[in-house]
Amino acid sequence: RARAVPLFQTTSFEFKSAEHGGALFELSQLGPIYTRLMNPTTHVLEYKVAKLEGAPCLAHGDYDNATTLPNALAVASGQSAQMHCLMTFMQAGDNFIASAELYGGTYTQFKYSFAQLGIEARFFNAADPEAGKKLIDENTKCIYIETISNPSATVPDFEQYVKIAGEAAIPIVCDNTFGQGGWTCKPLACGANLVVESATKWIGGHGTSIGGIIVDGSTFDWRVKKADGSFKFPLVAGPQVSYHGGDFANHPIFGVDATNTVFILLARVKTLRDMGGCISPFNSFQLIQGLETLSLRCKAHNENANALAAWLNEHPMVKKGSVLSPSLASHPSHELAKKYFRPNCFGSVFTFEVDGPTDDEARARGKKFITNL
Repeated sequence: RARAVPLFQTTSFEFKSAEHGGALFELSQLGPIYTRLMNPTTHVLEYKVAKLEGAPCLAHGDYDNATTLPNALAVASGQSAQMHCLMTFMQAGDNFIASAELYGGTYTQFKYSFAQLGIEARFFNAADPEAGKKLIDENTKCIYIETISNPSATVPDFEQYVKIAGEAAIPIVCDNTFGQGGWTCKPLACGANLVVESATKWIGGHGTSIGGIIVDGSTFDWRVKKADGSFKFPLVAGPQVSYHGGDFANHPIFGVDATNTVFILLARVKTLRDMGGCISPFNSFQLIQGLETLSLRCKAHNENANALAAWLNEHPMVKKGSVLSPSLASHPSHELAKKYFRPNCFGSVFTFEVDGPTDDEARARGKKFITNL
């Protein structure tokens, strides 16, 4: 066995026999077929991130790289991760509630591109869970939040969202990009059911490779039914038409009552198979290198950000009260961050405004500051 993770820079894999190929395609046996679906290098990345995020990985078998199923799926980007995640259990006519203060690309994907597919995003203030609750109806399929909103740095009150999601029988999907691959925050431990994140930022850490990750906490029962007795999530719990009507939700290995990896399996063998937003094995290899130093980098990121936010908060050329960092005791989410995040970690992205005698002068100073960076 290789000491370091090998790079399998290959499009596809040879079968041992016709029978072996048939078993792989019918999913009676797992293993790499085509790099769009599965690649041994990417498999390692998926296992590592799944464990860092706290996923159980119950379908690991003996950890044989070629024949096991991690609780994570690596894809081409963070945008790809959220798209493949939601499209695994949502279809035309469905809606979901989402924080209004999302990353710009996420917001436009949800508001415009998802609308073209017949899926409605209903936005609300993440600091007010009850406002989101009022938007839920029988066709609502999930609550979508971020660990830390940008630019307000709002931290969601997970306990409140877990209660609302439980009452509505829907999962919580949390974008944990700012949670730094599970270092600063582990949303699954806070009650989220699914995590999506960009691997491009902290996981990679070197600015060389784009990637995204979906992590399944194996905590949601996809077989929940609506008042009329039909499945609330037929794309997961119902017959899988493209697999000859198979019942994956009650499968003896992947089913809800077994390892409950049915969602992450279908995200791979159905959504990724058809939508195709796969990650390059080379990018997976680069992201694995980034994981080697994740804890060291994120520790330093948090320490530096805490010190910088405190310094800027007292700086005479910074607009008073404009430093939006949950590390500051004055921030509305400070106590929530202390409750849900690693001790003394508040993330490493925050915003502030440069001050000036007039608005125009402040804007000019801000432009000069950005240019000098």
